[in-house]
Amino acid sequence: MEILRIEHLTKHFGSLCAVDDLSLAVNEGEIFGFIGPNGAGKSTTIRCVMDLLNKDGGEVFLREKPLRRKDFSMRSVVGYLPSEVFLYEEMTVAATLRYSAGFYARVNEQKTRDLLDRLQLDTAKKVGSLSLGNLKKLGIVLSLMHDPELVIMDEATSGLDPLMQETFYDILREEKARGTTFFFSSHNLTEVQRLCDRVGMIREGRLKKVYAIDNIVPDSVRVVTLKADGAEALRPLSDSWEPRPDGSVRFTTKAAPDVLITALAGIAVSKLLVEEPTLEEIFLHYYR
Repeated sequence: MEILRIEHLTKHFGSLCAVDDLSLAVNEGEIFGFIGPNGAGKSTTIRCVMDLLNKDGGEVFLREKPLRRKDFSMRSVVGYLPSEVFLYEEMTVAATLRYSAGFYARVNEQKTRDLLDRLQLDTAKKVGSLSLGNLKKLGIVLSLMHDPELVIMDEATSGLDPLMQETFYDILREEKARGTTFFFSSHNLTEVQRLCDRVGMIREGRLKKVYAIDNIVPDSVRVVTLKADGAEALRPLSDSWEPRPDGSVRFTTKAAPDVLITALAGIAVSKLLVEEPTLEEIFLHYYR
């Protein structure tokens, strides 16, 4: 069942089309990753969904109802984490939490305390004294404190150290197990591959494709790392060709296994590794 649907979303900044007729749907209970290079339109899409930017065209639906800026009953079931967290700098973390709680009919106080503890956030500190990572932690707590049905996150782990990223991943998995839906943009393709059920790729404001994460790596594509005299003989079989400093070469190929084996039999191989491409390699394949 769909919880969020974007239909024909369009946004211009002058002559620049930042989002171009973008349509996608997010299913209830899934983690949907939204990936693309810098300037692709990820943040603009998210800000239009949150109605922080006026759309030039299209519509956004939450459970089949148009999502409007002043519809507070619908807003109360959505959590939002922007890529950059801006809050009142003179307020303490504790005061910020109390202030934000006033926007909701109910806040899960036990969850809030647990999140503060797990994210190691000092509630006595003023917001203005927080590092980028601690500001992001506070944003995470604010986005989850009211038990939202849908959480929209823009570059959620930027600023978090590796250990805290792992804690964040655990929190997402636990929230998903409770039925929470996540729609988040990311530059970290490894985290997308680890966390997401589906992923949408955007480039120059247009949605290129949506994949189930289990199906994003085509069976027909393999990555070969090869060190051999005469390795150039395999170049006609490759879709990409990356020479390495150690004299080896790494390339992607759609050649059938028997064709690859036959080609390898004709050269002197000293090193060979055949594996599935990573999400990053698939990503680069689509964005060349």
